[in-house]
Amino acid sequence: MYVYLAIFVGGALGASGRFMISLWIEENSVFPYETLLVNLIGCFILTYLSTHPTLMKGIPSAIKVGISTGVIGAFTTFSTFSTETVQLWIDTSQTLALLYVVASLAGGLVLSWLGFFTANNRKGHAK
Repeated sequence: MYVYLAIFVGGALGASGRFMISLWIEENSVFPYETLLVNLIGCFILTYLSTHPTLMKGIPSAIKVGISTGVIGAFTTFSTFSTETVQLWIDTSQTLALLYVVASLAGGLVLSWLGFFTANNRKGHAK
């Protein structure tokens, strides 16, 4: 039961964070910067938290799921990414659509790697 509550609360926090990012970034832009930003941030945070050797140690599994599935799951927007890619392709520019896909995938992989690297290669940390 606690895991559902953790996901519910985490989802509210993640969705609120996502909304705040969308308010912060100009809405009238042709390119979906806010979706790119939240997906890249989410890639880094999820990988960092899931691979850091001690950060999540001792935290109850319900809280871990609430953070990963709730907060980060609600914060990132892959379905929005897919829809916006199709809309860019059809309505605006195939070049922008391809740029968006490449930036999202390459950026997500790079930031996931960075999350892993920074979580596991701290000064004084022995592998």
